[in-house]
Amino acid sequence: MSRYFIHMAYDGTGYSGWQIQPNGNTVQQVMEHALSTLLKEEISVTGAGRTDTGVHASRFVAHFDSASYPETNSDRFVFKLNRFLPRDMMVQRIERVPDQLHARFSATYRSYEYRISSVKPLFDRNYTHYVFGPLDTVEINRCCAVIMCTTDFTSFSKLHTDVKTNNCRVMDARWNAVEHGYLFEIRADRFLRNMVRSLVGTLLEVGHGKLDLAGFKKIVEGRDRSLAGQSAPAQGLFLVDVGYEPF
Repeated sequence: MSRYFIHMAYDGTGYSGWQIQPNGNTVQQVMEHALSTLLKEEISVTGAGRTDTGVHASRFVAHFDSASYPETNSDRFVFKLNRFLPRDMMVQRIERVPDQLHARFSATYRSYEYRISSVKPLFDRNYTHYVFGPLDTVEINRCCAVIMCTTDFTSFSKLHTDVKTNNCRVMDARWNAVEHGYLFEIRADRFLRNMVRSLVGTLLEVGHGKLDLAGFKKIVEGRDRSLAGQSAPAQGLFLVDVGYEPF
């Protein structure tokens, strides 16, 4: 039995997130079915994290253990797997890794992007959030500096989750103006459920002048989800990278 990393991407529009749910189609469910069918053995897949309903991933990492994976013909297997998978999922590559490596627990960081359009989106309407009017990016980035100095993100976490701590180590957080919109980038060792979307929703209030730096700090220090802004819609959020120590 050997361990393998799957490097993949998916359009989360039609899925109830990554993790298998009692009622709802999920990415994990589809991937496990595809691998089990092609390898002719029961395959369980463990992801690097849990993306929520409607959230996308341009780079996602998962691992599985198999006694029959054809290492000598891996490219051919990836081709067959991509033909078997639905059009909104793709596997970039599969590689053998040390048995102790874990897609979730061995990850050193995750990076997300939130994409905002300042013009009504048409062809990419499932992949961006439309916001009317200019945003004060200078004031938003002052709040991003606060995010990087924050440890406890209770104010931006979904209530009643099963995590043991709401502490996260944010390595980078920035808000940039791009062509026809804005891009929020954030990297941390871990993320809480709904954390990025809650941060974006609150930062949008800052950008529209409804909240200032002092008010943002009070929200952070209050450690109360009801103090923060409404969560931004899922379709603008992408998991874009997962990092590991060299192996």
